[in-house]
Amino acid sequence: MSLTHPSNSEKGLSTLLRLSVAVLVVWLILPLVPLAVWSVSRSWYFPDLLPAEYSLRAWKYSLSETSGVPGALGLTSAIALCTTLISVLIGVPAGRALGLYRFKGKAVVELLVLAPTIVPGIAAALGLHVVFLKLGLAGSVAGVIIVHLIPTLPYMILVMAGVFANYNPATEAQARSLGATALKTFWYVTLPAVLPGLLIGSLFAFLVSWSQYILTLLIGGGRVITLPLLLFNFASTGRNDITGAIGMIYILPGILILLIGGRHLTGRSRATGTLGQI
Repeated sequence: MSLTHPSNSEKGLSTLLRLSVAVLVVWLILPLVPLAVWSVSRSWYFPDLLPAEYSLRAWKYSLSETSGVPGALGLTSAIALCTTLISVLIGVPAGRALGLYRFKGKAVVELLVLAPTIVPGIAAALGLHVVFLKLGLAGSVAGVIIVHLIPTLPYMILVMAGVFANYNPATEAQARSLGATALKTFWYVTLPAVLPGLLIGSLFAFLVSWSQYILTLLIGGGRVITLPLLLFNFASTGRNDITGAIGMIYILPGILILLIGGRHLTGRSRATGTLGQI
């Protein structure tokens, strides 16, 4: 038996890949270092490289009910989860239609789906604000959830359209011919096939909703206080230590979602038997 050794080009490519990953990690983490240091500093003045004193008072305040962070954190999570759920309910059938079928006016529909990513969010929110006032949705959680669908739906629909473009619907027909009901066909055939894409689309929708500031401010009218609004309020008052602590809390879900969802970026479909990548 002969052993195959990697060539110099393969070794060079592997080294380049590792270097690229290391640079990317440093690029993403480096801006967070001052934020983390601010969160545990008591006094940090220019031109000191590091704080003169350290303290956890910012964290204690941020985690207390007085700061409003726990309530804002729960509300932000609830809004993001509801927005994601609605995006899934709308995005899956819409993505299936765009990915599997050809129909008249499909290009127009695709353009309409992309429109929210092209039009500035503040312009759309200002236009909708008058409508929401008449409907009684302005200043309500329901109104904020609805307006969050504007930036989240395009991600979900486009991701699912790409998934269904590589999906083989013949597997569903085979399951139905063997006596499976529509619900069982979806649960045991369709869902496993599109699950990696569905998870990624859901993660994107959650993060986009989680990070919304302008749309929440305009439609919520200052009554719906989410974590981005609270973070901006403290940042504008110059409380860098509290801003750092809230900022670390704010980015934590995104980091957890990326770590959990990373393994679903690629996966082998059980229904189609093909390797899919989103």
